[in-house]
Amino acid sequence: MNTKSSILRKVLYVIIPMAIIAVMVVKLKTNKEITQNKIYEYDKEQAVNVQADTLHVENVNAKYSYSGTFEPNKETKISAELQGKINTLLVDVGSVVIKGQTLVLLDNSLLKLQVQTIDVQVEGLEADVKRFIILAKADAIQGVQLEKAELGLKSAKVQRAILLEQINKTTIKAPFQGVVTAKLSEEGAFAAPGVPLLQITDITNLKFTVNVPENDLRQFKLNHSYTITADAYPEISFTGKVTMIGSKANMGSSFPIQFTLNNTSDLKIKSGMFGKVNLENASQEMGIIIPASAMVGTAIQPQVYLIKKGKSVMQNITISKNIQNKVVVSSGLKEGDVIVTNGFINLYDGANIIVK
Repeated sequence: MNTKSSILRKVLYVIIPMAIIAVMVVKLKTNKEITQNKIYEYDKEQAVNVQADTLHVENVNAKYSYSGTFEPNKETKISAELQGKINTLLVDVGSVVIKGQTLVLLDNSLLKLQVQTIDVQVEGLEADVKRFIILAKADAIQGVQLEKAELGLKSAKVQRAILLEQINKTTIKAPFQGVVTAKLSEEGAFAAPGVPLLQITDITNLKFTVNVPENDLRQFKLNHSYTITADAYPEISFTGKVTMIGSKANMGSSFPIQFTLNNTSDLKIKSGMFGKVNLENASQEMGIIIPASAMVGTAIQPQVYLIKKGKSVMQNITISKNIQNKVVVSSGLKEGDVIVTNGFINLYDGANIIVK
């Protein structure tokens, strides 16, 4: 009996581990099959859907434009020259003001009292001078006393003029014609030198700034006029004169060019609006133009995908100039070539192509 039990235990010791191992193998195999079914395996033989374009020789110097922003001709923040409480604010945001118009009145009651005090002093000194003149003629006093009285009178008059100028500066006026575009304080607040109270913007005349690549700087000349349009009012054309050509490139390796122009009579163009300066070159330079989005590769070595016999072929190209979102190709492509312009995700050299 003991012998049978011993044999049974030995058999179980062998069968149970083997059963566990078999279950683990089956489980691992099942997990592997599930994982492989979830993994996407790209089929290189599968055709790629793309958009393509057949190249033609075009006029490189046809009409083109550069986008820019309108800015006010003049804009300033008004602050007080003297400190004091604001008694009255005579304008609000949106108010149209003219040069010299009163905008803010500061409290000047203390200054007026000081003027009254000086007036009393001036009156007394004038009386002293009259008496001293009579006495000096009669040799009743020394001439130096008369001189001191006259100097005292002059000093008092200067102090009075200073106080009157300070009173004048408690009335803050508009330095130029414009529109109040910001109200930065209220009545009862305390004004101090350097603390802005109002902002005035003059959009009667405008500045328009564009950023131009170095290769296109030759298109612009100082004091020459160009046609400018606003995106919001494309039907209205303005004549802008070049007043500044940048001498230093910005972070994008472009140079700022600034124009000045007159706004419409009803001031339709606002500061911050977008617009375009339109150019038209009379010369008829011909070349191949492609979208900049069709390029791959690097800035040093740009490339495009040609389509030949239903397959993609990587082609090196040379760029001669940029025109907005397009580029002019000087070598590497010819008229009649078909290039991929869009949809080149998963595209590679030698891929099968289906043109949409």
